[in-house]
Amino acid sequence: MADLEGLLPELEVVRKDFPILERTVAGGNPLVYLDSANTSQKPQVVIDAMVDHLEHHNANIARAMHTLGAESTEAFEGARDKVAAFLGAPERDEVVFTKNASEALNLAAHTLSFPGERQLGPGDEVVITEMEHHSNIVPWQLVTERTGATLRWFGLTDDGRLDLSDIDELINERTKVVSLTWVSNMLGTINPVAEIARRAHAVGALVVVDASQAAPQLPIDLAAMPAEERPDLLAFTGHKVVGPTGIGVLWGSRAVLDSLPPFLGGGEMIETVRMERSTYAPIPHKFEAGTPPIAEAIGLGAAVEYLGHLGLDAIRAHEHAITAYALEGLQTVPGLTVLGPLEATQRGGAISFEIEGVHPHDIAQVLDSRGIAVRAGHHCAKPAHARFGVQSSTRMSSYLYTTPAEIDALVAGLEYTRSYFKLA
Repeated sequence: MADLEGLLPELEVVRKDFPILERTVAGGNPLVYLDSANTSQKPQVVIDAMVDHLEHHNANIARAMHTLGAESTEAFEGARDKVAAFLGAPERDEVVFTKNASEALNLAAHTLSFPGERQLGPGDEVVITEMEHHSNIVPWQLVTERTGATLRWFGLTDDGRLDLSDIDELINERTKVVSLTWVSNMLGTINPVAEIARRAHAVGALVVVDASQAAPQLPIDLAAMPAEERPDLLAFTGHKVVGPTGIGVLWGSRAVLDSLPPFLGGGEMIETVRMERSTYAPIPHKFEAGTPPIAEAIGLGAAVEYLGHLGLDAIRAHEHAITAYALEGLQTVPGLTVLGPLEATQRGGAISFEIEGVHPHDIAQVLDSRGIAVRAGHHCAKPAHARFGVQSSTRMSSYLYTTPAEIDALVAGLEYTRSYFKLA
């Protein structure tokens, strides 16, 4: 059996921080939540932080000249400090709040199509990968279509890794942007971001990283990264790091953020407005037009603080252990094929698979009848599915609160599914 020594100590105590895990579903079955790559569950401290703000401090930020306004502003900006600490950001003003990672990636892509020193144009190239979430494909498609730039991408090997055999040809003197996921939400693959960043920076390209699946489980320390290996822009979303929905983050180096034009226009992102023209606020407010998701930002601040207390190194060790256990268990199910790397140390906690003879949606529905929550579909990664000749897959995804017993329940549920559909 897989080594489980890396599990979080006092795992059952940690689970009690998450009230939803006490639920029963599907006629009294205990909830087995294996859909954390989709959205993670929330600890009580996050729920309490948001409720306390709404009950006692609710007001708009940076506008109201009264006690509640000052308290709200302090809490909102305090959340920015917590996120900066979570990322090891060199400066707290390099943290921009968005509504999710998709908006953060759109901000990065679309500001590069606006007039400015980094504007893309004909002859320029943008490089992505075949394993990206649609949120890191479609914005670059739109921008290259609009600007006349060319979109190129890394292909995938048969075991679900990036094919880097043509990296020097793919990233060349015409390359202006390289945008890639750190950890695949479908294949679980952990990509060599440092290696790709070194090559991209060597030709003067901007590096954008989708860290939506990395931030929940990999320690990130931007300030400690060598400059040539550090992303220029990095996005993640709150609801995958035990925070609320409706809040995301774009981190960018000050030099890059200062060079980009505003994405949205409105209140608070301006310095001066005249009828003829406007001037804009410094970062991060230049990119935060209008009333932001205040309570959500405060919830995110509480979430990353909670993860910090547990320790990202400990969370990563837990993910290694539980993923190894899951991979071992899944491979005992006849007819089941895992998509992506089979080594737990080289992947995240999301494991997509197919069972010969059963549609992924049917698998998910049968498991749900036993209280087991997984995801079925293309996981917003249709090109990656097409690469492996499948339309969709079933995906289980663990997190810091996942137990070996829950993996055992999944494996038993999959064996029951095979018998339900009378597979030999």
